[in-house]
Amino acid sequence: MQYKLATTTWDNKEIEAIQKVIDSNIYSMSRCVEQYESEFASHFGSKYAVMTSSGSTANLIMTAALFFRKENKLQRGDEIIVPAVSWSTTYFPLQQYGLKVKFVDIDLETLNYDLGALEEAISNSTKAVMIVNLLGNPNDFNEINRIIGNRDILVLEDNCESMGAIYKGKQCGTFGLMGSFSSFYSHHIATMEGGMVVTDDEECYHLLLALRAHGWTRNLPKKNKVAEKSDNWFKESFRFVIPGYNVRPLEMSGAIGSEQLKKLSDLIDQRRANAELFVETFKNDDRFLIQKEIGTSSWFGFSFIIKESSGLNRSEILKMLERANIEYRPIVSGDFTKSESLQYFDSEIHCEVKNARYLDENGFFVGNSHEDLTSEIKYLYETLLSLK
Repeated sequence: MQYKLATTTWDNKEIEAIQKVIDSNIYSMSRCVEQYESEFASHFGSKYAVMTSSGSTANLIMTAALFFRKENKLQRGDEIIVPAVSWSTTYFPLQQYGLKVKFVDIDLETLNYDLGALEEAISNSTKAVMIVNLLGNPNDFNEINRIIGNRDILVLEDNCESMGAIYKGKQCGTFGLMGSFSSFYSHHIATMEGGMVVTDDEECYHLLLALRAHGWTRNLPKKNKVAEKSDNWFKESFRFVIPGYNVRPLEMSGAIGSEQLKKLSDLIDQRRANAELFVETFKNDDRFLIQKEIGTSSWFGFSFIIKESSGLNRSEILKMLERANIEYRPIVSGDFTKSESLQYFDSEIHCEVKNARYLDENGFFVGNSHEDLTSEIKYLYETLLSLK
């Protein structure tokens, strides 16, 4: 490919970290995962961090934790608001826990919530709002906080595509009660597979620890907010107190994570440098909408939405990109209200999601990277310039 969707962020440091785990002969979650969690929490300014097997399972236990809190816990049938454009595993845990999912339209410029639609959608029935920072771009949290006001509404953040994004000096993923991250190959850092949930809430932290590993007490501290724990290690070995999962990460993934985290600032700096060139190159191209940055984006990728006035056809554009060896993808899962899986949801669509549907039919994105993409971005521009 002349313009790849993603490239590896590894060098010999990650290989050495893997070898150390092999030499230790301890492969399941242990000290390396614990160290990475501590470093991650410190880096992002959270009290607690819990590593999981993926960003998807991070969303799963983040959702599950809301159902086992001692106070203000969610119940099946409660309403949660979500944007109409995100990845599938933003939504699936909500369905699996029986929440009523209300879809709200997105803004075609930011690709995050249409804030006017969000304000209209919030009602006395709303118990939670899922904030998704799409393709690295922060939401306008000041405006969202104003919209929510003093109402007793939980805020969660799916920050899986936006590690390192910043709004008003604060790391995205840390604005809600809990926030999720992903370290899949194509994301800002890569731990083979891996995810993380961060929180400042001690009860949520303890629930996440239990939910990650079978719902048992073994990984809980002696004093915790889930269950009274005895000093009898034999009894506590297989004591199950809430219905949990096994979504633990590998010890290798934790070891790799510590090495990747050291590089994160530099990796994102180059993504932002690439984005500066991308925006400068395409900002005056009246055929496309490109993503409008809110706060300081970590620029997961570069999106294009074809303007109706351009007369361009997406199928023809994608064929041209393919011939030019430029990788591309849909903008996340597009308009999720069109998903066949929605037949299994308790859901409603607030008003209409015309922007999500327009994006679904007229959008695509190309990759960004920690490598200098000057030549690739120029090549992309020259390729698109030849469109008739």
